[in-house]
Amino acid sequence: MRDYTVGGPSSITAAENGLVDADCYKPVVDRALMKQLMQRNNGWAIAHVASWFAALGIFGWLAHLSWGSWWAIPTFAIYGVLYGSMSDSRWHETGHRTAFRTKWMNDVVYYIASFMIFREPETWRWSHARHHSDTIIVGRDAEIAFKRNVPFHKFVLELIGISAVPNEFKQWIQNSLGNFTNNQKEFQPEETFRISMWASRIYILILAGVVTSCILVRSIEPVMFVGLPSFYGHWLVVTLGITQHAGLAEDVIDHRLNTRTIYMGPLTRWIYWNMNYHVEHHIYPSVPFHSLKKLHVAIKDQLPTPYPSLYRALREVIPTLRRQANDSAYFVKRALPLNTNI
Repeated sequence: MRDYTVGGPSSITAAENGLVDADCYKPVVDRALMKQLMQRNNGWAIAHVASWFAALGIFGWLAHLSWGSWWAIPTFAIYGVLYGSMSDSRWHETGHRTAFRTKWMNDVVYYIASFMIFREPETWRWSHARHHSDTIIVGRDAEIAFKRNVPFHKFVLELIGISAVPNEFKQWIQNSLGNFTNNQKEFQPEETFRISMWASRIYILILAGVVTSCILVRSIEPVMFVGLPSFYGHWLVVTLGITQHAGLAEDVIDHRLNTRTIYMGPLTRWIYWNMNYHVEHHIYPSVPFHSLKKLHVAIKDQLPTPYPSLYRALREVIPTLRRQANDSAYFVKRALPLNTNI
C-alpha cells in the first residue's frame, strides 16, 4: 500500500531515484512555431469567459423562473454544470496565467472560479505548480486524485463532491484562523500564507451572506445558485478529470506515460477549455488553451495514439481503478511511438 503523503517517506524515495524536479521528455518542435503557440491573447480569453458568464446568466435566469416547477430540474442541472464543473477549467488556465495576456484579468477570473469550485486560490496555485514539476510522483504531487488501494465506490461518490468540497471548506476555516497544514507547508511559501488567510475569510463571508439571504427569504433558492452547485454540478469535472492521469504509471518522468490526450467534440472542448489535449499541456504548460489543438497537430507523431473519445477513455479508466483497489502494482502501459526515445 503506497503512502501518498506529500513530504512523507515516498518523497524521500522519489528524491533518491532522481524524480524530483527532473527533466522530462520533450518532443521536437520548430522554435518559430513554439514561439507563435505561446502567444497569449486577451481577445480569445475574453470571448470564452464572456460566453461562460452569458450561459450562467441565461440558465440562472431560466432556473429562477422555473423555481417550484418540474422545469427547475433540467435548468438547474445545466446551471450546475456551468457553475460546478466549467469553473474548474477556467480556474486551471487562469491559475497558469496563460488564458489572458494581462495578469490581472487572469487573477480576477481565477479568484472567482476558485470560489465556485471550492478551492483556496493561493494554496492551489502552488499545489498545481508542484503537480506540473513532479507530475504523479508519489510523495511529491499533492494532486494525485485517483490513488491506488482506494475502493472504487469512493470515486463514484466524488461525482457529487462528497469529500472534496467539505475538505476544501474545512481548509478555508483553518486558513481563516491562521492554521496551515503540513501539506501546505510542504509546497507553499510561508510568505503567501497571509493571502490564503484573507482569501478564505472572504470566501466564508460570501457563503455566510448567501445562507443569510436564504433565512431572510425563507427559501433555499439562493444556495441553489451559490454553494450547492459545487455539489450537484460537480459530476462532469470528475468525469473529465478522471481521464487525465488515473490508472496510468506513477513515478515516471515522461508525461506520455502518465497523462492522456482524448479527442472530444466542440461543446466538451468549450466546457473543458481544450484540456483534453492533456499530454500536450503537461509537456508545454506555457501554451495557452486556444493553441493546444495546433500544438497537438505539430507533435502528435511523437506522442501515444490519442483516445478517440471520452467514452473509450472511460472504458479503460473505470476497470483499471476497480482493479487498482486491490492490486496496487497494476497500471495501464501506454505504447510510445517507435521513432522517439523514452
